[in-house]
Amino acid sequence: MSAPAQTPFDVDRYRRAVESADADALVSQYSDDAEMEMIDRRTPPSAPTVLHGREEIGETVRELCSREMTHEVVQCVADGEHVAYTERCVYPDGNKVLSMSMLDLRDGRIVHQSTVQAWDEEAQTMESADFMPIPERKEASHENLEAATVGGQTVVRLELEPGWRWSEHAKPFQGTDSCMMTHCAYMISGTLCCRMDDGTEKEFRAGELAFVPAGHDAWVVGDENVVAIDWRAANPG
Repeated sequence: MSAPAQTPFDVDRYRRAVESADADALVSQYSDDAEMEMIDRRTPPSAPTVLHGREEIGETVRELCSREMTHEVVQCVADGEHVAYTERCVYPDGNKVLSMSMLDLRDGRIVHQSTVQAWDEEAQTMESADFMPIPERKEASHENLEAATVGGQTVVRLELEPGWRWSEHAKPFQGTDSCMMTHCAYMISGTLCCRMDDGTEKEFRAGELAFVPAGHDAWVVGDENVVAIDWRAANPG
């Protein structure tokens, strides 16, 4: 008996789903074991966001599709195994996001997606935003990380519980031997100790401004939660 014919990937259907922000139509085109890798100013190439499985990818896709913005597929090329496209998104205030994605296909479904995103650097109107959980970190223990973007800049709010240590609780999400993000934060409460790769240590306490270059470990000191507002980790450069 001959093998059953494979269902080809419907590029036009995918384009329509992207431009109409149809989350269900988009999620249905991923395989159960799909992987999504995203690179942006908050997650650089050395520590990209990686989502595993259609269920986890679906949560992020639905959150993105719920945002008030327009989506346009600018260019799209495809063959039987790959799709590459450029997408332009525009928020109501005029801020733009440009992304480039590569889809790897198997049996007519997406098995891997790599996306690189870039934002306008400065908004032209006043705006406000609420902190929202960072999807890829919501399963992490001893921490609560939230992010908000205003004026083209992303700000992160960190709440770290006693016992939290970067090398134990955050390392699995970044995939590097030490934290490769640069931090510039205002310490609202608690005490955080940071150790650079060269062995230098410094404690940062409530009321202080903390600057920590890339290449470090960090941990909560004492029994009080560390709460800090970090405006540099999500905006490298």
